[in-house]
Order: sequence, then C-alpha cells, then structure tokens
Amino acid sequence: MSTLNAYAKPEALVSTEWAAAHVHDPNVRLVEVDVDVSAYASGHIRGAAGWNWQTQLTDVVRRDIPSKGAWEALLSATGVAPDTHLVLYGDNNNWFAAYAYWVARIYGHAHVSLMDGGRKKWELEGRELVTDVPQLASTTYRAGEPDFSIRAYAHDVRATIDAPGHALVDVRSPAEFTGQVIAPPGMSETAQRAGHVPGAANIPWAQAANEDGSFKSAAELAALYGGKGVTPDRDVIAYCRIGERSSHTWFVLRELLGYRNVRNYDGSWTEWGNLIGAPIANPSAGN
Repeated sequence: MSTLNAYAKPEALVSTEWAAAHVHDPNVRLVEVDVDVSAYASGHIRGAAGWNWQTQLTDVVRRDIPSKGAWEALLSATGVAPDTHLVLYGDNNNWFAAYAYWVARIYGHAHVSLMDGGRKKWELEGRELVTDVPQLASTTYRAGEPDFSIRAYAHDVRATIDAPGHALVDVRSPAEFTGQVIAPPGMSETAQRAGHVPGAANIPWAQAANEDGSFKSAAELAALYGGKGVTPDRDVIAYCRIGERSSHTWFVLRELLGYRNVRNYDGSWTEWGNLIGAPIANPSAGN
C-alpha cells in the first residue's frame, strides 16, 4: 500500500508526479498560494494560477475569510467550475495552500487536493518552473452556503478550556508557545500579549512534514498527535497566529488521519492575545 493510500482520505493529496502529468488537463486547475507573495512571479508550475493570500483569501476590510461573493469571483476568474479538480500548492510546506484548501471546504468545493510537498518538493526534484502567466477562460462559479462546522471561534476555544473530551493544539513554535516571542520574525500581524491558551498541547505544525515538505506517514502522524493526547475521540481545535499554520494541522487531523471533530480557530493568537480578560498561560513570565 502506498503512503497516500494509507491516509483516511487519500484523494486529499496528489503527488508531484501526478501534478506534472496533469498540467494540461482541462479538468484540473493548479493554483499556487505562497507566504511570499512574490514567489509565483519568480517561477511556478506551467499552467498554474497564483492567489495572493493577503488580498484574495481574506476580506480586505474586516478580518475574515473571503465573502461568498468574493470567493465566487476568485474562482470564476481562475477558470474553476464546480466539477474542476482544484489542486493547491505553495511554499513553506503548503502553509497557505492548506488555508486555501480549508476555505474551499467551507464553501463546499467537492474536488480539491493539496500537492504533497508543495513548491519545496517540486523544486527539490528539479521540475520545470515557468514565469508565463496562463490566460484562463473565466467561468461563472457558484459556491455553496458556508459550512462553518470546521471553523472555531473564540467562544468555542474558551468553552474547551479544562473541558473533558476536548483538545487544543497550539501549532506555533515553542518560543511562541512559551511566550518568549509573540510572532515569528518579520510577521506583522501580532497580539499585545504572549503565551498560549491554558491546557493547549504544543505540536508545531512542521513536525507533520518530512524534510522534502511532504507529509509524514499516517502511522507517524497518529503517533505524533496521539502521543500528546490529541486523539480521534476528542473534539479538537487547532490554532496558530493567524490561522494558516493551524490550517495545515487541521488538514492533517481531518483529512489524513480522519478525525471527525476537528476545527480550525483562524482568529488564533492574534485574536486571543488581544482579547480583554482572555485566560493566558505564559511560562516565560512565570505563569
């Protein structure tokens, strides 16, 4: 059995080999979503569109995911139809590609996958990158009503603290978790207070990936999360700083390991660390 087929939902991933073989497939739309929004212009997979997470995957006025209308406009401009196989990939082991996947699931796109290993694995294999931007025929895309059962809010997080049958996963770095820093270097979205939600387990998102950016095996992932008490019988909420790294962990738990009750708290630390009166554990401050 291949590694992909060992996952609960193997269709949630495609290999770099599969992507390379389908760059001209009219039923497949490759989309690159990078942390570094300039990376796409420097070179991307032939035929791939590029999405800017700062302007296209968030509401530009209020802090939120794109509205239904904005999501429909984005997919229409990208030439996506309801039956298109949307294949997402990006830098940083698919940080924001996973976030885009999560948004696609909220709006009910049925056929969506991540390219395992993302841009890193593609480059390590010496595969072709081009700078030509594809001319895509637009569609009239219609999204479903948003399904927020895979999204958590601050009140959901507060309700899980010390509650039996729940698990919180802080996927940030140990330095962020322990309150030594509020945000990674160079990241502008931040909070006024450092630390973590009391009772959260710190399982940095990158521990789910191999050196080439691909996901670890199902057995390795089950041991990683199960060893910290994050088991499939629990109601799990993952969070990070703004919701992109926790989307990666949400993908692992929900799609690869098959956890039925797992949500992404995209408000994450930028919201929690700014909330008046929110409970915080901060080991670096002796709390």
